[in-house]
Amino acid sequence: MRTATYFFIFLNLSLALFEEPAVYPLPFLATSVLEVLCLLVFLGRLTHFAKVTLHNVFWKDTKNICIVVAILLSLTDLAIYGVLRLYNVRSIRWSRIVRPIFLINFAESRQIRRAFRSIRNTLPEITYVFLLFMFSLLMFSLMALKLFGERNLQTAEGLPYFRNYLEVVFDLYVLVTTANSPDVMMPAFDFSSWYALFFIAFVIVNTYIFMSLFLAVVYNNYKKHLKVTPGGACS
Repeated sequence: MRTATYFFIFLNLSLALFEEPAVYPLPFLATSVLEVLCLLVFLGRLTHFAKVTLHNVFWKDTKNICIVVAILLSLTDLAIYGVLRLYNVRSIRWSRIVRPIFLINFAESRQIRRAFRSIRNTLPEITYVFLLFMFSLLMFSLMALKLFGERNLQTAEGLPYFRNYLEVVFDLYVLVTTANSPDVMMPAFDFSSWYALFFIAFVIVNTYIFMSLFLAVVYNNYKKHLKVTPGGACS
């Protein structure tokens, strides 16, 4: 039964690869039948578990309540989506985001829940580093707006360069990953090669220092919570 549960959880999560919008979408009837089958298996597994558990204990367990709610939400969303599809009304399957709940909350997933709890307990402790990083990003974006916004520079596509603050924040956020490097600095570099110093300083501070600090904080806190969390505890 454990193997069957994992198989249908995997199948349920894999449906997102074939549901619209997808590169290789399957017919709606096929994906909906598979999803209903998975939900019936989950309901059967939960019913079987309820048969061997005291009634008051079963309904006090948050995991069981989460599974029941996820099944009801999925069935409701599937029914609404199917009806709207019959009337050619475009809608979104919002219940897809609840599918990982099945992976986390079944009794067989103790180690996954343990890792999830460690991640959940780590998040508040990395908030300060994240806020510092965002403050640095916003300050560099403001400096970039003042340095380049009034010089009427243009990108290679002929678009305004660093004249909108939100666009500057997004471009520099992408630069943290170096995905748009060095394209993002070329208009400023072509205007004056000295402007490259701004982008070099930005990469050093945010990519190398802050990302390394962020990774260290996440790793240390996750390891700490993983050690103190009992392997068999359930929340």
